[in-house]
Amino acid sequence: MADEPQMIVGNEFTQVIIRKIYTRNGERVEIVSPKLKRSIQLDPLALESLTWQDIEVFTGFLAKPFGE
Repeated sequence: MADEPQMIVGNEFTQVIIRKIYTRNGERVEIVSPKLKRSIQLDPLALESLTWQDIEVFTGFLAKPFGE
């Protein structure tokens, strides 16, 4: 199966590429940071779990990037 078209989301600080991919274990959303050369693949449950979080969780991610 061919991968879906990608979407680019960015602002003055960064840019990410988002696309749906197909794996042996089903569909995933892949998020790629070209600047950092990092990526992650999230399944539907992982994506849904983002909606369970308060905004403070994401603020914490930004306070200590990469777990430093």
